[in-house]
Amino acid sequence: MEIYVDGDACPVKQEVIKVAERHKLKVYLVANEWLRLGMHPLAESIVVSEGADAADDWIVDHLQPNDIVITNDIPLADRCLKKGGHVLGAKGKPFDINNIGMAMAMRELKSDLRDMGTIKEGGPAFSKQDRSSFLNALEVMVQTAKRR
Repeated sequence: MEIYVDGDACPVKQEVIKVAERHKLKVYLVANEWLRLGMHPLAESIVVSEGADAADDWIVDHLQPNDIVITNDIPLADRCLKKGGHVLGAKGKPFDINNIGMAMAMRELKSDLRDMGTIKEGGPAFSKQDRSSFLNALEVMVQTAKRR
């Protein structure tokens, strides 16, 4: 089992490494540019070419069943679930086959509403509670995946 992080806008990179270290799991931090994280033997920074889906494509191409993906990108989450991966959002919300359809539909609806000017972008800021929820959810996800 390995962990893949959609790294460009991920606020929980250090938390991922903390959990990975506890379980001795390899982490791939995938982004369009080099990420400054410091050196860690379990973490590898992968820089992909420029392009809207280059990081997503790299993750999906390397993902194996039972691997874990950290992303807020709903289409990427959908692709990873279809490959047998486990997916967790940065606020600790897991994506699974039971909720990904609704997440995709809500994403499309919000996009349409933004295009019409009905809603403005932006939600609540990332909080300490979000960070704590993420840590707990990742720990549970790793333990569950290890039992499979």
